[in-house]
Parts: sequence; structure tokens; C-alpha cells
Amino acid sequence: MTKSPQLDTRFHLAFPVSDLDATREFYTKHVGCRVGRTAERWIDFDFYGHQISAHLVDEMDGAATNAVDGDAVPTRHFGCILPWDAWHSLADRLSAAVAAGQSRFIIEPKIRFVGEPGEQATMFVTDPSGNALEFKAFRDDAQVFATE
Repeated sequence: MTKSPQLDTRFHLAFPVSDLDATREFYTKHVGCRVGRTAERWIDFDFYGHQISAHLVDEMDGAATNAVDGDAVPTRHFGCILPWDAWHSLADRLSAAVAAGQSRFIIEPKIRFVGEPGEQATMFVTDPSGNALEFKAFRDDAQVFATE
């Protein structure tokens, strides 16, 4: 497998939300994002060094899933690959948010593909608007793009 060149780039992702105040609280308090620029209908967040923009919409849509390792994974989702220990810390914070009724797990924290190439910790959680976020960590970071 050829390795992608390391570039000093960041991604930008815009996504729909139904409540800006609840979105700000979730992403800052539970996910640990810093707030960037804001306007009446959007908020930029520092999402692990990348820019994500929550845009207020009048109607949310999208609920399709695909089967992955026995789970119904939402096809529309975004997230971040974290170091192993950081993933476990985030899983604890998000579990507390779920217990407090401030979010819900679509797929609870788990280890997937145990003993196989690409073994990973993964979890899917919703933000206050129902957007699906996946956070994962690889036991061996060299396996992020494993093919076999």
C-alpha cells in the first residue's frame, strides 16, 4: 500500500443543525471543540484542528444506514480518528452526556474487527440535531487504511 503524502491541510465540513444553542453546548462541553466565527445562522468549531460549520436549517433529513460488522452505520456521518487514550477519554465524556440525556449513542463504544487488520475502537453518537458523529481509534495507527 502506498502512503498518502503528508500535507499541512485541514478539512472543512458544513452540516445542518436545528438548534444553534444546543449545538454550541454539545460541541464545546462534550466534544471539546473551541468556537470560531459565528453569525446568526451558523457557528464554526475547531474540530481537532479542522473547521466544521454548523448551519441552522428549517428541516433536517437523512436516515439511511449500511451494515458494518453487524451494526447499522449511518451513511451520513463525520468524525475524527483519535489516539487510543484520547478516544477512551472522549468515550467517557460522551457516555456521561448520554446518561444525562444530552445525546444518544447510535452505536455504543466498542472494539471492532478484533484481531483483524484495521482493529479499531469506535462509537457513533448524535449531536442535538441528530447528526451522526463517529469517533474511532486504531490500536495500530499504521492500519488506518488497511486492506487485508
